[in-house]
Amino acid sequence: MARINTVQFRQQTQRSPELDRLNIFIGKWMNEGYVVETAEAPSVKINTSDVYEWLPGKFFVLHTAYGRIGDMDVGGMEVLGYDPGTQKYFSRFFDSSGNIHEADLTADGSSWIWQGKTTGCTAVFSENGKVQTAHHVRLDESDNWVPSMEVVLTKVV
Repeated sequence: MARINTVQFRQQTQRSPELDRLNIFIGKWMNEGYVVETAEAPSVKINTSDVYEWLPGKFFVLHTAYGRIGDMDVGGMEVLGYDPGTQKYFSRFFDSSGNIHEADLTADGSSWIWQGKTTGCTAVFSENGKVQTAHHVRLDESDNWVPSMEVVLTKVV
């Protein structure tokens, strides 16, 4: 087995200061909202809980979520991070239906924006970072971005 040069290893894993911006998410959140009504489906209530915590080393944020959308149990796991090579934040979400959602994540003032291929979200932070108002969108059958969910997250811890 090759021996690792400790100095080289430390240089390769130096933590980027941009990661500190992800601190806004850290904590436990209770969420209420609704799925936006469509011609095919009525609006249903959303009640979920989210936990955001740093993984060891503070290079990545682990986000676990669980709750209910209407009568359906839902949940998932997301990893947030920053790639110094591309100088971009990213999100990878693995949901309880077996889907993987990849998105670029952008900070814009008090907002964070997820932009994936078929879904997106703008979360606006208020009340000193204790409330997130999340406006979710999706691509419809005509490739137009349309509202999909409206959710308010309140930090409890």
